[in-house]
Amino acid sequence: MHRTRRTASSDQARKGRLTDVSKNIAVELVVQRTEELAPRLRRVILGGPGFEDFAERDIDATDKYVKLAFLRDGFDYPEPLDLAVVRETMPAEARPILRTYTVRWVDLEARELAIDFVVHGDEGLAGPWAAQAKPGDRIHARGPGGAYAPKPEADHHLFIGDESALPAIAAALERLPSGASATAFLEVDGPADQLRFSTVADLDLRWLHRAPSHPGTTDLLDAAVRGWTWPQGRVQAFVHGESALLKTVRPYLLDGRVDRADLSVSAYWRHGVTEEGFREWKSTQADAVMRPSS
Repeated sequence: MHRTRRTASSDQARKGRLTDVSKNIAVELVVQRTEELAPRLRRVILGGPGFEDFAERDIDATDKYVKLAFLRDGFDYPEPLDLAVVRETMPAEARPILRTYTVRWVDLEARELAIDFVVHGDEGLAGPWAAQAKPGDRIHARGPGGAYAPKPEADHHLFIGDESALPAIAAALERLPSGASATAFLEVDGPADQLRFSTVADLDLRWLHRAPSHPGTTDLLDAAVRGWTWPQGRVQAFVHGESALLKTVRPYLLDGRVDRADLSVSAYWRHGVTEEGFREWKSTQADAVMRPSS
């Protein structure tokens, strides 16, 4: 099993949480409870003493994310977990496995945050962990990061994504004010996977059911967007999910429909490859993430 240990260097890093050093520190969070949202979607609510460290770094983005650090068995890790110290002082096989997940919500009063996991049985690392998570379990998280939030000056807000994008889209819909106009094209397996969203915006919500097709194998989102009657005025778009959206939906939006500064695009996963394969592919793609400008 793995353990964490305090070191002089890590104590110094704790004192400078808000400095550049702190960007490499993954805070320890404790599972408070879990919720079943849909057949393949499970929410894990995290808190504990480490939440205070997280709250000091919190940002205003609705697509905020953290990198969950899964520790390797058989190694003693510094406490707090400074990933830079781990890289510099420990063997390569000791480096934690990192997985990126959207933070669904942060409750400063309750001192909790929620992360929604798409669960594929025993497939992957984070999904099986979430499926078995119980109160008292611990996980380390670095971050948060993120860059998107709905712009008040936009005339219409467009959201496009699959299950992996639902947490960020839900957070954005909650942020929209009364009277805001929005459309969401969301691909899931079927009716049982549809979620309820809390929003006061004027929302046109369109669920696209892929079953019996597998995730990442359809053109449902691309076809739906191309068949949509485009609204007048300035459109801000959020397109996150399987990597094919980069080659299909994004060019269509950039062809005179959405200004580059109003477009947020990110590949969250890639059909047919493992998580490690996806991370390797994404590192070679300069356009795998497109952030909006303010």
